[in-house]
Amino acid sequence: MGRRLPSHTPLPAALQLLIARRRRTSCYFYPRAWPSVRSTDWWERVVLKEFGPQDWLEKFRMSKETFFYVCNQLRPGLAPHSAHFHPTLPLEKRVAVALWHLATNVEYQTLSPLFGVGPSTVQTCVREVSYAIVLLLKPLYLRLPNEKELENMARIFCTRWGFPHCIGALDSLHIPIHPPLRLSADYCNGQGWHSILTQATVDGLGQFWDVSTAFPGSMENSAVLESSSLWVLAKEGRLCPNPPKHFMGKAQKYVLLGDATYPLQDWILKPYQEDENLTQRQLQFNYRLKRAHSVIENAFLRLKARWQILLKCDDCSLELLPTLVLACCILHNICEAHDNPGAGGPRAHRAAQALPACTRCHGGWPGRASA
Repeated sequence: MGRRLPSHTPLPAALQLLIARRRRTSCYFYPRAWPSVRSTDWWERVVLKEFGPQDWLEKFRMSKETFFYVCNQLRPGLAPHSAHFHPTLPLEKRVAVALWHLATNVEYQTLSPLFGVGPSTVQTCVREVSYAIVLLLKPLYLRLPNEKELENMARIFCTRWGFPHCIGALDSLHIPIHPPLRLSADYCNGQGWHSILTQATVDGLGQFWDVSTAFPGSMENSAVLESSSLWVLAKEGRLCPNPPKHFMGKAQKYVLLGDATYPLQDWILKPYQEDENLTQRQLQFNYRLKRAHSVIENAFLRLKARWQILLKCDDCSLELLPTLVLACCILHNICEAHDNPGAGGPRAHRAAQALPACTRCHGGWPGRASA
């Protein structure tokens, strides 16, 4: 049985040396206010000083002048921002980060080093700027037209598309998503993939004036319509002047144009069901309706080409997505109004070229383009 050493017995020399060395090499790391130093040279030198007109259109989907116009409009709603003890980001840079993400759908991790900010800051910029766009710019660029504007819109559809007494084309857009696990079946659309539905109405220039979104992809267009704000507006008589304008000898409500998936209403027209028994007049009606309805199909093409976040929403939550959709529709209207119809790449340019010429003025809307 071993003998216990007295408490005053000195430790072996080798053990004392090991303890001393451990004490000398021990160090403590204190957190820094800035987790890393990131370069902002690309934004401050390349973008602001060296980008040409085409660079702005390709990267931000709008001209430099339009970009700074948007920044000034958003200034009241974007308070000074300071994330993770970083110096406050300039408002213009925050808007640029958000627009770049909406335009390219680049992941936060990829976009982060480009602007010299952290991924969480990119996420914050996208969220805050999108909310500000909806809050401050929706009343200007995505709203119910007044009576005079409805009259101008009807004239546009008549002169540009050959369809009288019409104030809009109605359709829906599926936006791919990652669905909640428990609601996967609700968001699975008829084509077998998951989406949310956005119902939109455009004028004769392809600018949105009513948008309802966040409907599960499994819903039918008719059910979406009856659950939308547009349905409420129509039932309240707010899509038509009081009393209604005279057309073909009697007072008639203005109409919207839908495809075959929408219910026939006294304010929604749809094509006759195709069959061999259609008369020549019915065939002609279908041709004119489908031609006029193509304005919203082209608008959706330009919308998705400009703002590719709508092609597949990987980085955003389902709660944020409706705000992003509305923000993209508002930005679409701003780009169209500020003479950037082809911004957003070849697909958007081809869609813009599909619009026929028109000599009438749209009028009435702040900043809107003329026909």
